[in-house]
Amino acid sequence: MPAEVHINARPAERGPAGTSAAPVVEIDDLSLWYAEKQALKQITMAVPARQITALIGPSGCGKSTLLRCLNRLNDLVDSVRISGSIRINGQDIHDLAMDVTDLRKRVGMVFQKSNPFPKSIYENVAYGPRLLGVGSKAELDGMVERSLLHAALWDEVADRLHDSALQLSGGQQQRLCIARAIAVEPDVLLMDEPCSALDPVATAKIEDLMASLKRDYTIVIVTHNMQQAARVSDLTGFLLLGELIEFGPTHALFTTPRDKRTEDYITGRFG
Repeated sequence: MPAEVHINARPAERGPAGTSAAPVVEIDDLSLWYAEKQALKQITMAVPARQITALIGPSGCGKSTLLRCLNRLNDLVDSVRISGSIRINGQDIHDLAMDVTDLRKRVGMVFQKSNPFPKSIYENVAYGPRLLGVGSKAELDGMVERSLLHAALWDEVADRLHDSALQLSGGQQQRLCIARAIAVEPDVLLMDEPCSALDPVATAKIEDLMASLKRDYTIVIVTHNMQQAARVSDLTGFLLLGELIEFGPTHALFTTPRDKRTEDYITGRFG
């Protein structure tokens, strides 16, 4: 019997090998409005450590809005109102004592379209550590090399670190953005459709990279590609019209969905 999927509830907090994995991200009764329009409706879920959690659903269902709640990027949008709570490692991210800059260090983000800075490859990766006060060249060199290694890019760029990042291919630029995000060693790595602008070869490299990165990072990915969610994620949440319809182990959600709306979506009846 496949593992049961609990609708709009926390999954069993277990790691890949069945060991205990405490949640890194806890979302409780989260709702969000853009002015009078409600975009998220009472979302409750928990994201365990060092696993990949995918968010799927049709366009406009709230996937990216939910993702951007986790590092408070929605704060930058006029007329946003939020209720409920989000905790990262037990700390409420909306607490008045929370430093948003520190939060975004702890919760890195990679966007749909690669956005390297118009600087060298080296300076792109060193940018975050420099902002945090790292000034030693030896220390920066080590952080840049380590981040590029973790992003599976070092072997391709080691001899041209001072070339412009804009000379890289699209897939390389996206891996550089991942290296830039992990250079400050975040607790959580958010990815908003990171492969949607890439060809199949570059997509496969990013997917392999995600599988490697989850050994050290908790990853939440938004994807419009259900096959990608099935390939790379441990847990999947299905959103529809701002509601979390179903959330649980990926294999169970795709093979034995508990909600007819989930089944209709993954079988292509709508979306």
